[in-house]
Amino acid sequence: MSSPNMMSNGNAQITALSDMISAAVKVVISEYAAEGHSVPSLDSVAVGPFDQPDKIPRALADAVRTIEAACAQLCFTVASPGHVITNFEESACLRVVVEAKISDRLLNKPEGVHVKQLAQESGLNIDKLSRVLRLLATKHCYTEGCETKFFANNRLSMKLLSNDPVSGLIGHIADEPFKSSGYLSEALSDPKSANSSLPEDAAFRRAHGISLFEFYKTRFAQAMVGWAEVTGGAMLPKIEIWSDLPPQTTICDVGGGNGHATLALLTAFPHLKVILQDTPPVIDQGKELWAKEFPGAMQEGKVEFVSIDFFKEVPVKHCDFYYVYCLKILANVRQATKPGSHLLIHGFVLHHPVRGGARRQILSRLAPEPLLSNYGMGSVRRYHQDINMMSLVNGKERTLQEFIDIGKQAGFGFLRLWDSGEAGLVEFQVL
Repeated sequence: MSSPNMMSNGNAQITALSDMISAAVKVVISEYAAEGHSVPSLDSVAVGPFDQPDKIPRALADAVRTIEAACAQLCFTVASPGHVITNFEESACLRVVVEAKISDRLLNKPEGVHVKQLAQESGLNIDKLSRVLRLLATKHCYTEGCETKFFANNRLSMKLLSNDPVSGLIGHIADEPFKSSGYLSEALSDPKSANSSLPEDAAFRRAHGISLFEFYKTRFAQAMVGWAEVTGGAMLPKIEIWSDLPPQTTICDVGGGNGHATLALLTAFPHLKVILQDTPPVIDQGKELWAKEFPGAMQEGKVEFVSIDFFKEVPVKHCDFYYVYCLKILANVRQATKPGSHLLIHGFVLHHPVRGGARRQILSRLAPEPLLSNYGMGSVRRYHQDINMMSLVNGKERTLQEFIDIGKQAGFGFLRLWDSGEAGLVEFQVL
């Protein structure tokens, strides 16, 4: 919460927000200039120097987060409340263009393509496709040329190319989770499922008839790679512990999909060893990825693939590190550990949007006033993911204190929180 004077004075708030935006924009320009670049325009389809979260300097990341938060708060302050609260159709439109491969059809055509041709190639209705594209163009995804109904790719729509993992993420979120969220109210109000934390009682099952884990498909694995790209999954090699570890230090990646995160780790630190564990179909996808991206690791025995039902079975025993995403398997992981084993939990760490009092933040730099202390819209993806987890598997994202408490209950003591982009790595050691 902002100070009383700031809270009661809207003029002071919007002036402060405007000043914040101006100062942060100067930082962004300076950081790009240091790399010999100008800030890419939305019309650009070229790859920028900071498109990958793990390549973003701290000063730039803080400036971007401030701009996202302050611009949204400024808009929400001055716009009609009704206008603010009724923006809801982007996800449905994104799924349409991902499924129809519109970005692929526009690739290398900077002059644009008429919607009639796009509709013919994709099998969609001309009028309806043009309306979908116009909404997305209004949100700065695609551009509509001077010639009406000619659309072209831009900086945002290039992430929807079918070979980009982010496209798989968008396709997944706009499909399975989006449908599931329509049943969230029923799942929360039904006495049978309201207080359940079981995946089979989640909104996902009401929408699809089966649980998420029974629904695994290739796109889900691609979506997880895209999610890691968006949230900083490639930061795993950058935490400051790996270089000093002895050869053959073993990292067990439990439930990590096709192993994209630990593949990046082993590429950077080839003296380590990785054991990848997931369900059999996902392990097969992992073998394909590693054979393509890092065949030497397979040939030299630096990576092993071991299938597991991680809700029922204990992971490979006596590894030095266990790298997990799902907290429901910590009891099984604890059974596998040896004295000195470390646990790395990769996930979002939530912060309360208030200042001081009983909810004082345990860590983390608070956002400057008048922003919400958790940067509001500058960190909103982690709060979206919290509701997404509720809808999909009856799961949740957590505050640091919740991580610490759950780790202690499972027999792990908290060591530190590593900043790894939008998500965090919470490190524990066996008690």
